[in-house]
Amino acid sequence: MYQCQKEFNQIQINNLEQLYKSHGIGYLTYFDAEYPDLLREIYNPPLILFYKGNIKLLTQKALAIVGARDANYYGRQVLNKIIPPLIEKEMVIVSGLAKGIDTFAHMATIENRGQTIAVLGGGCFHIYPKENDSLAKEIALRHLLLSEYPPIERPAKWKFPMRNRIISGLTQGTLVVQAKERSGSLITADFALEQGREVFAIPGNITDVLSGGTNDLIQQGAKLVMNANHIIEELNV
Repeated sequence: MYQCQKEFNQIQINNLEQLYKSHGIGYLTYFDAEYPDLLREIYNPPLILFYKGNIKLLTQKALAIVGARDANYYGRQVLNKIIPPLIEKEMVIVSGLAKGIDTFAHMATIENRGQTIAVLGGGCFHIYPKENDSLAKEIALRHLLLSEYPPIERPAKWKFPMRNRIISGLTQGTLVVQAKERSGSLITADFALEQGREVFAIPGNITDVLSGGTNDLIQQGAKLVMNANHIIEELNV
């Protein structure tokens, strides 16, 4: 009976691998040489990473950019100013494909012919938010989609904070563009600090609720960023 169960499990594994391969999905384990070195260093690194796209991006220098889901025109302006010089330095922009700043960061990177990685809070068969489905397809085709969750697994609220440790863990530093005083973006900044990575923040109008979190980060010691050179100099890229 044990042998039958073992063979059944092997059939399931083989079928899943064929399914993933047919959709252009691969996977890395913690023990593979291609597993990103920076991610190995963090507490509780994912044992497996499912990916779709250019896996070579995992070996390049990278910056995480995160922020408010209800980001406004100011956030978009900031990214349009900050991202092009980073791309000139061949930095990969890592974010989470969420609404707002994450989406703006991926799009600004693509528009400026840079490279971007989107870390998902579920499997890549279930893109969230649904409105970013076409963006996810473009990233999978020319950049990189990444998740610790199997492709068939649906996103869930509790998975996104866990996802954030990967966003910061893949990079040398995290830039928070807009964030309320209680924001998921601040979770990513906390992970970056725990991982010994740099934390950067864009200052904002003190009357704007979307500046509460970023201004507080600066008050606590995050590097204030007014242009890309403040990041480039700090990371020595």
